[in-house]
Amino acid sequence: MNINLEDISIFKHLDLLARKQVEGFITGLHQSPFHGFSVEFAEHRIYNPGESTRHIDWKVFAKTDRLYTKRYEEETNLRCYVLMDVSGSMYYPQENHLKIRFSALAVACLLQLFQKQRDAFGIATFSDQIQFQSPLKSTGTHLNQLISILENTVTHPPVHSTQTVVSKAIQNIADQIGRRAMVIVFSDMFEQENIEEVFLALRNLKHNKHEVLVFHTIDKSTEFDFAFENRPYEFIDIETKEKVKLHPIQIRQQYQEKMKQLMFDIYEKCAQYKIDLIECDVRKPVDQVLMPYLVKRTKMLV
Repeated sequence: MNINLEDISIFKHLDLLARKQVEGFITGLHQSPFHGFSVEFAEHRIYNPGESTRHIDWKVFAKTDRLYTKRYEEETNLRCYVLMDVSGSMYYPQENHLKIRFSALAVACLLQLFQKQRDAFGIATFSDQIQFQSPLKSTGTHLNQLISILENTVTHPPVHSTQTVVSKAIQNIADQIGRRAMVIVFSDMFEQENIEEVFLALRNLKHNKHEVLVFHTIDKSTEFDFAFENRPYEFIDIETKEKVKLHPIQIRQQYQEKMKQLMFDIYEKCAQYKIDLIECDVRKPVDQVLMPYLVKRTKMLV
């Protein structure tokens, strides 16, 4: 189901929009894409004809010529922290705030999926510091409270623009996580510091055995392709308020080269540290961005 992100502002029913999206996801998936992160192998048992062959231990079969399945023991439900960037640049474009709307809807969809799995989830919003942080819970009441926070984030932009400091937010959360968890980051990664600081924080999470996903949220046509009309503009930095007057054609090539290098650095670091990176073009429907990733995760677990 394709949803116009303008609906989030018009109807202010983010929970309904997310529920509609999740119904579509579940219809397209035979199992939860997140099932299996929190279970550990316990023992083998003899395979009974008619059961699913998914958990047959084929290595044991090769040695014994007998079919055994792996039994798993749930260590704990999945624990998931979702970190959402709410700095000034996430409220771009200013006329419709597509980046923050996209992020809020995508986060709401993931929370719906977690709640259906009875997994513990929480969110933290950040800019140059943590703006809001919830506890980890798995109840419907908790979900409704977080959806309300997301709605408020979309409909009430910050009065004073703030800058992005992804590394600080990640480090603050990392200090509190404790045992193994999934950490999902929604950000445009327009870090005021060196991008190395961001990946140092992400690397520390991976070192502590946490699963890390980065949803890189950008308006591809303007922020990457610099596809503005062929006329003079006054560009204003949303975070610093710095202004510059220029004609897009004068700097388009140089700008695109800089952005390509930034993207390359981000993708290279994610590959190096085995961090899943999902490119989110906010002008695409949320389901088109999330579904391929969810299907990929499902196949990994089969």
